[in-house]
Amino acid sequence: MTESFEWPDGKKVAVSLTFDDGLPSQLNIAVPLLEKFGFKATFYINPRGDYRSLLKPWKEAADHGHEIGNHTLTHPCSCNFQFARIAVKCLEKMTLEDVRADIMEAHRRIREVIPNGSRTFAYPCYETAVGRGLSKRSYVPIVAEIFLAARGWGELGYPNSPLVCDLHELWSWPAHRMSFEEMIGLTIRASYESGWAIYTFHGVNEGHLPVSDHDLIGFLRFLKDNEDKVWVAPVCEVAEYIVEVRSKLGLRF
Repeated sequence: MTESFEWPDGKKVAVSLTFDDGLPSQLNIAVPLLEKFGFKATFYINPRGDYRSLLKPWKEAADHGHEIGNHTLTHPCSCNFQFARIAVKCLEKMTLEDVRADIMEAHRRIREVIPNGSRTFAYPCYETAVGRGLSKRSYVPIVAEIFLAARGWGELGYPNSPLVCDLHELWSWPAHRMSFEEMIGLTIRASYESGWAIYTFHGVNEGHLPVSDHDLIGFLRFLKDNEDKVWVAPVCEVAEYIVEVRSKLGLRF
């Protein structure tokens, strides 16, 4: 089915650049670079604390066409992570009601400041379930009730197949410490399948999951040089397009 899929304007592949956790380097480095090359990205934010002040610069980014998505309020992850064990709750200790409340409060806060924000979601730590063992439950259905699409984790090298992928558990490739040559290679591979390549970034020259500004620039330069073949757009725009195509083809999943 993927082989017959057509992206807008005859493009061969779709690429979405996503950034998690609202780190300072994203505003200070990533946004200016994206603006320089003429691209829009998706930024997944946790609106904790003084959220109105925190979201103010992200409102400016949204006004320039970037997508501001939902990454939960408290960023719950598995209790196996040391940082998660010292949090109020980690996923093994949460219920579906807990995670829904966390997501909805983040949704409310983002929408208060950025009315067109929180349209798509990113699973913290790429994890999609609460509880443990026999009581473990996926919260993907909750996310599907609220959001147009949601981004998870994917096997490296395999893009999202636009006609069959689960829009509420999209595959993405963690790009930390990845060279721009690797990013280029993955994009070219995805183009052979008319796929949707989603990259997950965190800090730029910052944090424990960094990408260098050198590699980000190298990748953006490649994308700019190949605009005739590569459609670069936020997650919400690509998801909307896929929903429209599926509807025309009578596909209802």
